[in-house]
Amino acid sequence: MIQNLAKRRKTVRKFKKEKPPIEKILKIIEAAKEAPSGMNAQPWHFIIIETPERKREIRGLCEEGEKKFYEKMKGKLGKWLQDKGFTWKKPFLSDAPYLLLVFTDVRAPFAVQATWLAIGYLLLALEEEGLGTVTYTPPNPREIEELVNAPKHYKLQTILPVGYPNDEKPKYERKALEDVISFEKFEKNEY
Repeated sequence: MIQNLAKRRKTVRKFKKEKPPIEKILKIIEAAKEAPSGMNAQPWHFIIIETPERKREIRGLCEEGEKKFYEKMKGKLGKWLQDKGFTWKKPFLSDAPYLLLVFTDVRAPFAVQATWLAIGYLLLALEEEGLGTVTYTPPNPREIEELVNAPKHYKLQTILPVGYPNDEKPKYERKALEDVISFEKFEKNEY
């Protein structure tokens, strides 16, 4: 049942060394590509990274960008990151057996929205296959786009490190249903 998959799915930043079969990754992408899109443009493109050298390159570029991001980080987000123990270091980018880079062709109508719908499908398909990930969007996506030779109209949306979860941390609590819905209009006390 889809609701059980959604309730079970959590963000994973630590992975077992065991590499899932590539067929599982392809099956997951097969599910993701069934997402709806404006004009049926299907503006997504997936790049599978599995070589240690390329994963290290991506991690290095991302961590350079993260250092700059964390130096400027203040306010509510900065406090939250600090309270949760997050740093500029992103070991999951080299530790995960696969990195799945998700791009969108911005020439298509509603391309970003459609691509994120496909990512949603992907997240549930990963859960169904017993795999985990974190939706990681680097602060310097252009550098990654250049590294993988992306055409100028393809923009990186996220990097999904994929593997068997080895992360015991519980899923963050979700808001109650009544906290995320309204009927007919927002009530004044909701904003």
